[in-house]
Amino acid sequence: MEGATGDILIVGGGVAGIAASLELAEKGFKVYLVEKEPSIGGHMAQLDKTFPTLDCSICILGPKMVEVSRHPNIRLLTYSEVIDVKPIKNGSAFKVKILKKPRYVDEEKCTGCRRCEEKCPVTVPSEFEAGMGLR
Repeated sequence: MEGATGDILIVGGGVAGIAASLELAEKGFKVYLVEKEPSIGGHMAQLDKTFPTLDCSICILGPKMVEVSRHPNIRLLTYSEVIDVKPIKNGSAFKVKILKKPRYVDEEKCTGCRRCEEKCPVTVPSEFEAGMGLR
């Protein structure tokens, strides 16, 4: 990657997207990590233990999730989707359009206290529980 320049877009905030983002950001690239769900972590965030070592999943994933959110070279775009990609500069670069879904919560003020849930008049199927419960 010597001599490589430009920003990098990674689609998917599962464990592979997180690892790739951190690796590239450490090499000095500006990384945009786009995740369609409200939070990163993917399926690994739903697991209790990992195979084959039976290590605690969140013990491995949690610190990486925090590192991604705090890294100065990573721009995390959760609850967002890539809706258009157009080549520019004879195909050596791309212009990407991203749809950021509304959260109805000011992300800059959010502390994760969950008090907004008390005021929310809507319940929807829980994605974390594969739609079997409500949130």
